[in-house]
Amino acid sequence: MLEVNHVTKKYGKNLACNDVSFTLEPGSLTVLLGPNGAGKSTIMKSIIGFLKYSGTITVNGIPNKTSEARKVLGYIPEMPSLYSTLTVAEHMEFIARAYKLTNYKDRIDMLLKRFELDDKRKKFGDELSKGMQQKLNLCLGLLPDPDIILLDEPLLGLDPHAIKELKNMIEEMRQAGKTMLISTHIIDSVDMLWDRTVIMQSGQVKANVTKEEIDGMGKTLEDLFFEVTEGVNKEAVSEEKTEENKDNTEDNADTTEEA
Repeated sequence: MLEVNHVTKKYGKNLACNDVSFTLEPGSLTVLLGPNGAGKSTIMKSIIGFLKYSGTITVNGIPNKTSEARKVLGYIPEMPSLYSTLTVAEHMEFIARAYKLTNYKDRIDMLLKRFELDDKRKKFGDELSKGMQQKLNLCLGLLPDPDIILLDEPLLGLDPHAIKELKNMIEEMRQAGKTMLISTHIIDSVDMLWDRTVIMQSGQVKANVTKEEIDGMGKTLEDLFFEVTEGVNKEAVSEEKTEENKDNTEDNADTTEEA
């Protein structure tokens, strides 16, 4: 179980997350929705331990920044961060050793084949296209097979085959009892089975409901999204996250200080 309790995060005077609380039940798939700049990536980075914040976040009752909690947490960021001097195979080996994995060769083979990177093993990080970089980003995040995994805009930049494969893997992980939080601003991309949705706007949670509750209202997820975010420019749903990009310098400073 992952519990987010009254988390608030400021970038200078900008209140990115304001008293955010929600719980991920074991074996559940939660969709984190919101317009760009709603605070989704900020709360994801807070959960994984990259940022300072007020409030508490616990993993199975343990503070999220402890080594015990980090062993069961996995994170796939929106933007890949690869090493230009490492090949695809070396990236996978690096993660395997960092997590002290054993008997991981078969899992590496499986992931690279499923995401069509098997023939790119000797390619360096900066030789890959953006789509291939995102595929490698997914493989790196999925390799440790964590119990709780956070996926931030995981479908962006993927080709149709990779989108289908990722959705298949998400459903497989769901059936295997993994706990997942998937952040997105593209409602149409959420066509897999899910259990709960948390909708954010302006750094606050505006809705926290189960799929059954939405069905009981006789509404679609899109109906609920625009209902609770009424007054927000709907075109913002398809724009780039200018506010969060503006704060990257402060974000990186927080990460460096935590390290």
